[in-house]
Amino acid sequence: MPRSSGPPDGREARRARIVRNGPVLVDGPVEVEMEDGTTVRSDRFVVALCTCRRSHCYPFCDTSHRRRVRTDGAKDARGDGGQDARGDGPKDARAGARDGTG
Repeated sequence: MPRSSGPPDGREARRARIVRNGPVLVDGPVEVEMEDGTTVRSDRFVVALCTCRRSHCYPFCDTSHRRRVRTDGAKDARGDGGQDARGDGPKDARAGARDGTG
């Protein structure tokens, strides 16, 4: 696909990078229009937009996609199978609350 010299209205194009199993990184500042019509703004140099909807500060990424617990024994995005820093339990505190151990 050929590259264009920019949008026809003269605005500068923003660069967005898709991160596999992660957020979409957008050169900031950005304004995001939410489903309900409200607008949120970030003035950061690079803005990480959540694609997994697990973020507690959605639409911005808070790396919640890294904290999922895998039940099939496979490694998660960090490669540690969902273990906490000590390696002795799930990182997700809700897992303990569900089974009565937390």
